[in-house]
Amino acid sequence: MDEAHQLNKWEGYVDWKNRPALKGRHGGMLAASFVLVVEILENLAYLANASNLVLYLSKFMHFSPSSSANIVTNFMGTAFLLALLGGFLSDSFFSTYRIYLISAAIEFVGLLILTVQAHVPSLKPPTCLLANTNTPCQEVDSGRAAMLYAGLYLVALGVGGIKGSLPPHGAEQFDETTPQGREQRSAYFNYYVFCLSCGALIAVTFVVWIEDNKGWQWGFGISTATILISIPIFLLGSPIYRTKIPAGSPILTIFKVLAAAIYNSWKYRNSSNVVMSMATSPSNTTEPNKEEESNATENVPSQTPTESLKFLNRALIKNPVHPMLECTVKQVEEVKIVLRILPIFTSTIVLNCCLAQLSTFSIQQAATMNTKLGSLKVPPASLPVFPVLFIMMLAPIYNHVITPFARKLTKTEIGITHLQRIGTGLVLSIVAMAVAALVEIKRKRVATQSGLLDSTKPLPITFLWVAFQYLFLGSADLFTLAGLMEFFFTEAPLSMRSLATALSWTSLAMGYYLSSVLISVVNSITGAYRHTAWLSGSKLNHFHLERFYWLMCILSGLNFLHYLYWANRYKYRSTSLDN
Repeated sequence: MDEAHQLNKWEGYVDWKNRPALKGRHGGMLAASFVLVVEILENLAYLANASNLVLYLSKFMHFSPSSSANIVTNFMGTAFLLALLGGFLSDSFFSTYRIYLISAAIEFVGLLILTVQAHVPSLKPPTCLLANTNTPCQEVDSGRAAMLYAGLYLVALGVGGIKGSLPPHGAEQFDETTPQGREQRSAYFNYYVFCLSCGALIAVTFVVWIEDNKGWQWGFGISTATILISIPIFLLGSPIYRTKIPAGSPILTIFKVLAAAIYNSWKYRNSSNVVMSMATSPSNTTEPNKEEESNATENVPSQTPTESLKFLNRALIKNPVHPMLECTVKQVEEVKIVLRILPIFTSTIVLNCCLAQLSTFSIQQAATMNTKLGSLKVPPASLPVFPVLFIMMLAPIYNHVITPFARKLTKTEIGITHLQRIGTGLVLSIVAMAVAALVEIKRKRVATQSGLLDSTKPLPITFLWVAFQYLFLGSADLFTLAGLMEFFFTEAPLSMRSLATALSWTSLAMGYYLSSVLISVVNSITGAYRHTAWLSGSKLNHFHLERFYWLMCILSGLNFLHYLYWANRYKYRSTSLDN
């Protein structure tokens, strides 16, 4: 390779043929654009089924309502949690490029299984002839259920791999050593959320209508074809992609540093000089009084670690009990970075718990209200269209209006920092829960005044009141998800970026799980002191849903204070470790 090519090499990156990636030829917004188009198709394929799956399970597979809800919850939670696996494999052994292709193929096989089962009558339970009686239909037998679960969890595995590899693959295309590259990467994350919304809009409108009116085999078939089409579109960008070279297991590094620190803390627990000497060179250490302290001082490396999280500095003692426990300063500092971003991660779980209400109680609220818009009757399950449309409008405005204005105002390159964006989303979630509580108070007041408290008739109040909480939570999702993904990607060490970015999806999964736990806890506590629990019964009008929303508002406020504590203490890292 000549000198010019050598200077244009991107260290640590290769092209699709494992040749060194070159500046000017690989990466950039054009390469990331293929990722954005693929994300529209991928999210369409996933949400087209996940948003309406509970109906298929209960109506066509004859699962009970509770079993159907649990299957959907487990399926969606598993898919998002498996994003960690996708991120781990991308960082460790394969690459984001390969993991996407493998995961898309796995999702395609899973969707194909579901499509075949929905199309062939013998692979489903017999049509229920007792739908209008109180006699329950016979549930699907074990053989057909096994085929259903195989399809669902192959889809979950594929979705997890894609969520853990596709966003960081797009972000890898930008040169973070230049201001233009960093600005483009920030815009990429905004448009990534925009493309998520585009796929969701098509899924919850057109494809759901197809499933309800033309049959589930058509709905599954559209998803199968969509994910299949996304593969060649992704491959079209292969000649211009740049891909990070896997750097080994980041989890192994984390466990090694933690194990070394714990072991050395125990071994030198009586030494008073080990921790103090680690911040200086060996020549500046105090003279030890004991043989153990002398050995500890001699084992301190010459390179100076940072003062934060001093406990981990004990992992740097040379000549450990086992060679596998020998750590470098770079490894210790990378683990410190991971531990510092974890409190930010935990602060977003409550927000995603609030988002979980949009697919449960908010839809049930709308179902009791007047859902007509003129002569059009809107299904309550189509309410997610409101936040999706709002995000699609807000994302370009944020990127082209708010961010440039913030840059001029703050005189900084990024304008609004990642942590400020996340904090804005958390504040909006507090407002959303307060609005939701006020809307529920108004809804129940209308039900009481109209004498329809015990009736199943639609209340004389438009369902558009519920849309307000969708808009606030949709805005919160835009600010937090885009900010969180960019924060994790830019702050995490180079060797852990895919795994760190996958934490965004893990937060979403944990938010859904927390919602289920919180509802159970609230019912247990309130049911012990009252005749009925807040959220129990057969009629929503008898629920104390407004109290639950106020509780969520308070928890969100406390969570924001928790976030402020860690955000104010956080110092953005230097990129020197990756150079």
